[in-house]
Amino acid sequence: GQTVVQRQKIVPDGYPEIIFHYKEPYRININRGWEEQSKYLVAGQIRKHFYLENTGHSGMFGIKFQPWALRILFGFDMHKLTDKVIPLDLDSFEFFKDFKKVLELSSSFEGKINAVQNLLLKFIATSKLTYSNGEEAVKIILKHKGAVNFKDICKSKEISQRGLERYFKNHIGLNPKFYSRIIRFSHIFHLFKKHQKDWLDISYYAGYYDQSHFIRNFKEFTGEEPSKYGFSKKNMGNFFFKD
Repeated sequence: GQTVVQRQKIVPDGYPEIIFHYKEPYRININRGWEEQSKYLVAGQIRKHFYLENTGHSGMFGIKFQPWALRILFGFDMHKLTDKVIPLDLDSFEFFKDFKKVLELSSSFEGKINAVQNLLLKFIATSKLTYSNGEEAVKIILKHKGAVNFKDICKSKEISQRGLERYFKNHIGLNPKFYSRIIRFSHIFHLFKKHQKDWLDISYYAGYYDQSHFIRNFKEFTGEEPSKYGFSKKNMGNFFFKD
């Protein structure tokens, strides 16, 4: 039958990804109008919503990583990936070649998940990974859903303000304050499930000091006011905010 083309809005969620389109590719409109995507992609942090649409039958496999993981595992300069979804250089890492191989050999989606999981666990186990206080600072932001005090974080994790800024630039791709705003924004989607359309409650529990601040922040990341946004729609944008 004929393929229905669906345009999907993707909003920031604070996590980088590696994506594989195993059927027809997608088109993306993120910076300069519409362009066709490669099959294998890496996505950095995004600061505003963008659009995707299928060009035919779609099949997508994505791995969402911890905010710092693409830097620690593969050495990506994350600030160069900000607001970008670009072709993944499969030759840059043996892991990516193996990743391609197992994905293309596995016929079922379950098979793909198991194969990639095993591959990742093996890769992590055999890699010399270096962690720092930076990751601990990010964990605090995630734990407190973005409602944090950076002076307290720097003090408790014995990291200077400049050190934290530098860490975030290289490992995350955004400055700490902006990243916290994205995490606070993404928490709204979880709160919506509990409080439905009680915007006053949602803005309070998300840590906004007033409702207009909450609406402004929401609109900045989605292009829409919360009351107009389709929280219950089954689309890619909402899928990533599932628990």
